[in-house]
Amino acid sequence: MVVFWEHGYDGVSLTDLTRAMGITKTSMYAAFGNKEDLFRKALERYAEGPASYGARALHEPTARAVATAYLAGSIHASTQADRPAGCLGVQGFLAAGHLGQSAGNALAAWRNDNRAYLRDRFQRAIDEDDLPAGTDPDTLAHYLMTMANGIAVQAATGATRDELQRVADAALHNWPPV
Repeated sequence: MVVFWEHGYDGVSLTDLTRAMGITKTSMYAAFGNKEDLFRKALERYAEGPASYGARALHEPTARAVATAYLAGSIHASTQADRPAGCLGVQGFLAAGHLGQSAGNALAAWRNDNRAYLRDRFQRAIDEDDLPAGTDPDTLAHYLMTMANGIAVQAATGATRDELQRVADAALHNWPPV
């Protein structure tokens, strides 16, 4: 997972992967299939680990608390000293060229699923009068994901946790009033 996170899909060779895992290419193919299958498994592990903040945020009691937790989770996951900076999903997607089309499709599906979860949660907030009736839940989900992805890109280029928190706070200033 970390090798893909550091270098993106296309930036990683089979030699890089087998060296990181301490196995031969034959063993890698036997255990994981091809590079694209290994990437999908790495993305699943990432979603269950560092990126699990997204699923946890959905359980917050208000839409604003969902957004706050989502952005805080993005900052935390993107700035851990013992992990690569940024987000595997963002770095992997930006680096998945035509050779990694299947990996790109897996990332797009992951991104679309996350947007749908947020959209559904924000629709529930509208139904519960936690967000104004005229709010577009899909646009709000897209906005939140765009901010989180931007946080990950900024983290990967050296932004500090404090700088990213100020960006998240500014994003929340645009949150719809209740």
